Amino acid sequence: MMAAVESGSFRMGTDHGRFPADQEGPVRDVATDAYAIALAPVTNDEFARFAEATGLTTFAESEGWSFVFGGLLPDDFAPTRGVVGAEWWRAVEGADWRHPYGPQSDLAGLGDHPVVHVTWQEAEAYAAWVGGRLPTEPEWERAARGGLEQATFAWGDELTLGGESRCNIWQGTFPTDNTLDDGWYGTSPVGTYPPNDFGLQDVAGNVWEWCADDFAGRPDHKVIKGGSYLCHDSYCNRYRVGARSSNTFDTSTGNMGFRVAS
Repeated sequence: MMAAVESGSFRMGTDHGRFPADQEGPVRDVATDAYAIALAPVTNDEFARFAEATGLTTFAESEGWSFVFGGLLPDDFAPTRGVVGAEWWRAVEGADWRHPYGPQSDLAGLGDHPVVHVTWQEAEAYAAWVGGRLPTEPEWERAARGGLEQATFAWGDELTLGGESRCNIWQGTFPTDNTLDDGWYGTSPVGTYPPNDFGLQDVAGNVWEWCADDFAGRPDHKVIKGGSYLCHDSYCNRYRVGARSSNTFDTSTGNMGFRVAS
């Protein structure tokens, strides 16, 4: 299902200032033409139909590995290479979209969770297969704001409402202790939390979402929006609606997915 967004303008970005390299600001007026955007990220079940119909072998499958959060691996998992400075990310052989937490995992019970371990090119290919495209960053952010002018989050300025979580992010002390206040350690089913005022779900936390745009004029880096289940205020509070980050177009991780626009 899609939300229709009329042509118009909105106040994009933030003057948050904590992550200068992300270039979140300055706040500016940005116009978009009319477009439609999916209410939720693409799920494992949806991506499975695409892979079966097209015979797709993803980059992670062909390369034989992908990045997995170390806390999701079994305690007795064999030693793996870590990312310098972000050692919680492990290069895990046998990890891919069908095995999101490593080769010992599968998609049982995860059909309605967002697909992960897909590159930007694979997300783009899926979008084309269903007759769409990836959203531009302004389209994504305008829809994620749901008409709330410069609110911090997709639902307002408070992280929780009435003490209840509104998104799947890390609680506790990252990366060692997740108190699971929101009930989830890895991904959560799409639509677990209430939608924003445009009907969009999961625009904060759960998984980062690929956008069509190059990041800082670099064609090999693409914008990602929304944050993920690993975001925590101590190091990455990019579940704010105006926040942004990037990754290389051929990278796959256990916390990046996408939604479709048209």
